Amino acid sequence: MAELTYREAVAAGIAQEMQRDPRVVFLGEDVASAGGVFKTTEGLLQKFGPDRVRDTPISEQAILGVAMGAAMTGLRPIAEIMFSDFLAVCWDMVANQIAKTRYMTNGQCSFPLVIRTANGAGFRFGAQHSQSVESWAMAVPGLKVVAPSTPADVIGLLAAAVRDPDPVLFFEQKSLYATKGEVPDGEHVDELGKAKVRRAGEDVTLVALGAMVARALEAAERLQSENGISATVVDLRTLVPLDTQTILSEVKRTGRLVTVEENPRLCGWGAEVASIVAEELFYDLDAPIVRVTTPHAPLPAADNLEDFVLPSVEKIVDRVRMTLG
Repeated sequence: MAELTYREAVAAGIAQEMQRDPRVVFLGEDVASAGGVFKTTEGLLQKFGPDRVRDTPISEQAILGVAMGAAMTGLRPIAEIMFSDFLAVCWDMVANQIAKTRYMTNGQCSFPLVIRTANGAGFRFGAQHSQSVESWAMAVPGLKVVAPSTPADVIGLLAAAVRDPDPVLFFEQKSLYATKGEVPDGEHVDELGKAKVRRAGEDVTLVALGAMVARALEAAERLQSENGISATVVDLRTLVPLDTQTILSEVKRTGRLVTVEENPRLCGWGAEVASIVAEELFYDLDAPIVRVTTPHAPLPAADNLEDFVLPSVEKIVDRVRMTLG
């Protein structure tokens, strides 16, 4: 087992798939000679050359237009949109073209396309560069949606996304880039649509995604040490496909559900999880479902204000204590 940062795992995951399959190409703004604005793609140009690792103009529409055409003609492109907020610039391409063309052609056009993007807050970039937008993608039929929380999952889930026949939006939480973790030696391939139980407990189930997984785990440790509350922590890892089986089995066992979401509260992914649990496990619940989210407001750039609006360990601990009375 090697230890890599989340940032290094991105480059390692792309390199693994480019080494394995010559049809895999990579393109985006400043991804080649500069190694990416977050330094997630350093060394790829030197290893695979300018034909397969390409810098593009500052045009999200152009990036995805080229990637869409490449996927339709037999390549397996990985396209980078620098900040997830910028998906708004090319959302017609994503939601009306990439997501629907395989369906509209009755499967004649396959779409093995991965769109990578840096998502979420934590760098004090303000309202237009800090949004957590995975719920946008979750709402569009035809897209698969991935959000890894560890370096190992970055590599394994990226490999699964590249090998998938459908378009995948791959959300990398930018505040995790410097975090470290062990990754398996050799080729590592995971499975889309499988959540992971990061911590097993008996009293409450915390369901989290991306950067919120580590906060949920820290909150679970505090609850155990300070209150004797035993919490399960489920890392969703993928929103589409959604691993409802793991969610339901863990909530049924504990009788309580708390979702921890970086996205704004209104129409966040936790609302879908809550509705599924309420419909399937209503008589197994011992307390109302609780959602810990960011408020429905633009994200501030000031350090103290950004920290205030995001779900924190303290907020998670407080809400769990409330739901247990």
